[in-house]
Amino acid sequence: MSTTTLAQASKNAAAYDTVSADIGLLALRVVFGGLLAAHGAQKLFGWFGGPGWEANNAMFDSMGYNPGVLFGTLAGLSELAGGLLLALGLLSPLAAAIVLGTMLNVIVQMWSGGLLTGQGYEMGLLWAAVAVTIAFTGPGKFSLDHNRPWARHGFLWAAAAIVLAVVTGVLTVILKGAL
Repeated sequence: MSTTTLAQASKNAAAYDTVSADIGLLALRVVFGGLLAAHGAQKLFGWFGGPGWEANNAMFDSMGYNPGVLFGTLAGLSELAGGLLLALGLLSPLAAAIVLGTMLNVIVQMWSGGLLTGQGYEMGLLWAAVAVTIAFTGPGKFSLDHNRPWARHGFLWAAAAIVLAVVTGVLTVILKGAL
């Protein structure tokens, strides 16, 4: 007959919780990163029913992001690259900064539409929240960053990613009509 000590039970529960958290982070990264990458591919290539590069650039021009070719391309590349990096769990603080900086611009652009109106900033806010979450937690065990020498996560790296995102997001808003 085998017995389990309280210490063993506690250790097993902690290991289970870690695996559960890693699986949860994997699901979060793959779904949100994949959707964001697809959104970027819509802008750049017209895939998944998207407008494609030229129409996307014209849309950015019409929103005051001039020149539209610059800002439309940057937005598409940011969504595609940031989404793929998040989904893969690769260079996670940088991926979070890319996504957050882009989503700050989405939130600013959609602010007048309100929240939960279908034309508001709720999607930008949701993607921003995911980016911040992954910046703080790291990508988890099931990621390309796991146990790699370049892997960085934790409070200081998350704070650095957020500062980088806010600076680039604000600069983009300032420069959008100045170029």
